[in-house]
Amino acid sequence: MKRSRARSARADYNVDIVSQHGAAGSTGRRARFRWAAVAAVLLATGVGASASLVAAQPQDTSPEARAIAFLAGEVPRWPVENNCFSCHNNGDAARALYTAVGQDYAVEAEALRATTAWLQNPAAWDDNALGLEFADKTLARIQFAGALVDAMLADQIRDPVPLADAVALIAADQTDDGSWQLDTSGSIGSPATYGKALATWAALRALRQAGTLDLTPVIARADAWVRGVEVQTIIDAAAVVLALGGADDPAALTQRQRCLALIMEGKAPSGGWGAYLTSAVEPFDTALVLLALQPLLGRPELAAPALEAGTLTEVVSGGRRFLLEEQLRDGSWVETTRPAGQQSYAQYISTTAWATLALLATR
Repeated sequence: MKRSRARSARADYNVDIVSQHGAAGSTGRRARFRWAAVAAVLLATGVGASASLVAAQPQDTSPEARAIAFLAGEVPRWPVENNCFSCHNNGDAARALYTAVGQDYAVEAEALRATTAWLQNPAAWDDNALGLEFADKTLARIQFAGALVDAMLADQIRDPVPLADAVALIAADQTDDGSWQLDTSGSIGSPATYGKALATWAALRALRQAGTLDLTPVIARADAWVRGVEVQTIIDAAAVVLALGGADDPAALTQRQRCLALIMEGKAPSGGWGAYLTSAVEPFDTALVLLALQPLLGRPELAAPALEAGTLTEVVSGGRRFLLEEQLRDGSWVETTRPAGQQSYAQYISTTAWATLALLATR
């Protein structure tokens, strides 16, 4: 049965996530963004809209288009209502919108205007939220850099300097073992807080996109960590598969097989996954697994023998069906939280962003 967003309890874990950003996370304020009230504010950023963005959404009722329309309303709301930029709206959710633009989906021109300007100034990321520090600057840098990468891939930002500045910050945060340690690294990752394995993949993705020679040792240390880390959860397994990419060295092949075996063991009859082998299925965990498995469809030899080609196709299709069944009427998904069943605006937006990315990858 599809879950409702109506919930009564709000655990301390999620109160912290919401309260660090302000009051915009209240359920009562999640109505669709009204452009007339804020257009002048967003236009004041002075960043021209790309030709691939449009003035208004067409009447596309596909699951992907409904998710994109929802996020296009939410992404610009945060800076207008809170005078700062958030990792969930202007990081994770913006990533999904830039990916949609890159796939020629129609995205309202104002949805990304302010975010695009913000992402091009990494020096200001640490001073976000009216001078207040982020709860986790390392994670914030990684999430904003992820959005910057997707903006570049969608040809919305062409200047390579902002990414070079961003990855310099990210490289400085790498720990001695090659990973990226977060404030939340001791707990299971979530849509908005990532966890160590997912943060390390996201950091690696930005570093590889920048591709400068001075980053080679940083990337090498991260690659070594990815190959050697002991994976015990579904989301860590998916993150490691993502980080391995198409690598076919012996250590990568062995680690990928371990991760895929764990993923297959954790697959529920519904086609989805939870964070642990015995956890209830969740949209975020399912989306992350789909994002990890989808690229292997083009390199099935990397998935075998844990996943033969025919099984791989069926597994990806089943995970996509689960996400489609769980999508709400407004295009969003119920948030994945730790512990499960709580309410958090940050997790709500990031869950929807990850699910949208998974639908776009598997369409």
